[in-house]
This record gives sequence, C-alpha cells and structure tokens, in this order.
Amino acid sequence: MNSPIHNKINTVFVHVSDLHRSVMWYTQLLGQTFDSKTIEKPVYTIDISESTGLTLDAGPAGISKKASSSDYPLFNFHTDDIDKSYEYVKTLGYQIKSDIVRFEDFSFFTISDPDHYTIMICTG
Repeated sequence: MNSPIHNKINTVFVHVSDLHRSVMWYTQLLGQTFDSKTIEKPVYTIDISESTGLTLDAGPAGISKKASSSDYPLFNFHTDDIDKSYEYVKTLGYQIKSDIVRFEDFSFFTISDPDHYTIMICTG
C-alpha cells in the first residue's frame, strides 16, 4: 500500500521558554542572522536545509511554556569537522555536556540549549 505521507521531516519543534533568547542561541550556533523585529510569539522557524526547518515554539500569548530538559539528544546538527565545531561552540560560551566521542565512522559531542535540551553535534 502506498503511503500518502512523505519520507521527509518538514520541521522539528523545540518548545522554549524564552523565544528571543532561543532564536539568538540557535541562529548564533548555526552562523545565521536574524532581525529581532521578525521574532513574534508563538513561533519562529529557522531554515535548516532545503526541506527541513527548526521551529522554536514559545506557545500562545499569555502562556509561558516550561520546557522540560532531556539528558538525551532531541536531534543532531551535522558537521564535517568535529574539532572545529567543538572549538566554535567553546568560543560561543555554550554549555558543553560531553567531550568529543570518537568512533571509527563518526564522532559527536553534546551541548545544552537555553532550556537545557541536549543537542548533538555529529559527523555521521
């Protein structure tokens, strides 16, 4: 049976407590710029690739979301150079949760976003 659901991820939702702070954090991590005048609750979507976005969701006006942290990565951002990426994150002053873990075919490290979600930076 053919599925009407496409084999692609359209957007990843991250529930955040402070939309402006999270937009700044993620765009800085990804080397993107933003116009603070375009940040309006409840959501802000950052283009990740041709078909995927990252939607930061602070909830409707008058409601403050309380994000729940995770010890396990929500998702990963790809890098071709794990060492350069690790040094870049250090220069940003972001919280690094794990040092680089190296395997034969890939390497990764984890960081914590402003709401204490774990995000993986990975070569694989």
